[in-house]
Amino acid sequence: MNLDDDATEVLPGGLLPKLLVPLVLLIPTAVVLNQINGSQLLIFLAAALALIPCSAVMGRATEHLAARSGPGVGGLMNVTFGNGPELIIALVALDSGLHELVKASLVGSVLGNVLLVLGASMLAGGLRKQNRAGEQTFNRTGASAQSGMLLLAVVALTMPALWELVHPNGQPLPIVGQSDVNFGSGKVEQLSIVIAVVLILTYVAGLVFSLVTHKDIFNPAQGKVTGTWKLGKSILLLAASGVLVAWMSEILVGSVDDAARALGASEFFIGVVVVAIVGNAAEHWVAVAVASKDKMSLAINISVGSAAQIALFVAPVVALASVVIGPHPMALVFNGYELTALLLGAIVTGFVTARGRSTWFEGMQLLMLYVVFGVTFWFA
Repeated sequence: MNLDDDATEVLPGGLLPKLLVPLVLLIPTAVVLNQINGSQLLIFLAAALALIPCSAVMGRATEHLAARSGPGVGGLMNVTFGNGPELIIALVALDSGLHELVKASLVGSVLGNVLLVLGASMLAGGLRKQNRAGEQTFNRTGASAQSGMLLLAVVALTMPALWELVHPNGQPLPIVGQSDVNFGSGKVEQLSIVIAVVLILTYVAGLVFSLVTHKDIFNPAQGKVTGTWKLGKSILLLAASGVLVAWMSEILVGSVDDAARALGASEFFIGVVVVAIVGNAAEHWVAVAVASKDKMSLAINISVGSAAQIALFVAPVVALASVVIGPHPMALVFNGYELTALLLGAIVTGFVTARGRSTWFEGMQLLMLYVVFGVTFWFA
């Protein structure tokens, strides 16, 4: 959270927004339904909605810890815990061997942030803006750096799929000019590991850039922050919410197949739209809320910054974790729908954030693009 030198920020003390409190009841509901082997569709819906308050508490505890620790450690905490629910869901699905669900949920998280959340933020903020221009301004340098990192990550993530296209079944196509070379099995997994390491190093460099060498631009000195929880309370709630997220994720993943059939949807659509949205719901709400208060720089940081975290940190970590978790390593090979949506989403994000200003109409356009992708994923 970036504040002026003389500013005083009072953090909200409540665990959950009032709208999310009723969803807490769905945590025991999901557990009971799972224990009695109830309807898989009801189990899926209960676990999915129960993830929202769990993720909200996790995010709130992280926010209070970061406020107490300062921008440097706070940035590291946001990397580690900010996308915690998405990472936990991915690891649980990875352990079950649901690699396509994992990749779909990662893609959905990126698209949800840069199209759904950013679009809703621009729309809500633009409609609340009272000046004649109806525009909101934000830190163009920060937005450019984040959208640039996102585009870099997306380009890197296309390489394993390109390798598979050029070398079907491990053999190079004649056009490459190396038809006498036997690439064997496992090469694309090895390539994925190398790319994962490069992406993580790039993200670490991005942290150094924003928190050390250019911290005056990205993280100006903050004023006194009051209303923070005690350290023990924050850590306890963070640990408890993490356990609940893992528990609900395990129940959710276990019911995906049957729930998808009951809904008439594919596992791909469930991962790229439903799982991605519920895993980010609390974070999405915060971005829209701050944008409506004319804090568009913070909304950009939440939406585009979170998407960059997923692409540069979470996806590579999951790929590396697959070496020891699950039946076999997960190659970072995304399908054509996923790659096209990622590339177009990253390009559009860079375009709409380039001038450092936004309007409600740009937000609506981003939302409509998300709808187009969602409908396409449904038919896919």
